[in-house]
Amino acid sequence: MDPRLLPLSNHRPEDLDRHRLQLLRPHEIAARLEERSVVFLPLGTLEYHSRHLPIGLDALNAEEICLRAAAAQGGLVYPTLYYGTGGSHGSFPWSIISPSGAEIGALLAYSLERLDELGVELAVMFTGHFAPEQVALVEDAADRWNGRGRRMRAVGLSVDGATGLAIAPDHAGRFETTLLHAHRPETVSPELIPEPRPGEAGQDPWGQVRYDPAHSLWGVVGPDPRSFDPADAAALLDACVRWVLAQIDGAATK
Repeated sequence: MDPRLLPLSNHRPEDLDRHRLQLLRPHEIAARLEERSVVFLPLGTLEYHSRHLPIGLDALNAEEICLRAAAAQGGLVYPTLYYGTGGSHGSFPWSIISPSGAEIGALLAYSLERLDELGVELAVMFTGHFAPEQVALVEDAADRWNGRGRRMRAVGLSVDGATGLAIAPDHAGRFETTLLHAHRPETVSPELIPEPRPGEAGQDPWGQVRYDPAHSLWGVVGPDPRSFDPADAAALLDACVRWVLAQIDGAATK
């Protein structure tokens, strides 16, 4: 483990709050940026994550990863944007997903402009919503910004592209259930998932069968979350944070 990355148990709420931009006064913002001039912009969406997980999961995980990265090596975390685009769950209960990324892209572009004017050296747009359209949105926003030759650099990231994780990313499956349990265990309730129906064993966990409301794992795309082990949660979250820190270390040297 990176020695600069504190174990999960050492990150108290007050340790994370000192990096939340919206809670800080100007002199506190200056002090955090003096430690490291990085601002994280976490994004998610409101999206159905089956019966056992909250609809804000994507944003909750993105915010936690960004906060822990900032707590480990410095920086600030912008208020999380609970809007996203893309994916195949737009018609599911309580999914509120923009049909276009244009509005979100405009917000990101304006935010990058202001952060640059305010002297920030690196902006990290990190999405917890893994839809290809959303991942492309943050990556393209970073590419367009960096192509302008401005002083501040930008990077667009998603943990869906992370390597070396013990559990592969999914939607409401074992990965997202385990990751959320690391920091919001009270919101994870696998006991709410019905028992498997006859014929479900052996089905493709990534297949269209999970889009059938009659399926016991309706809305889950990936491995059955009923098999998740809470003991894996802290290590998975730390691995995601270490991956993000490695990406921004690389971006800062370019």
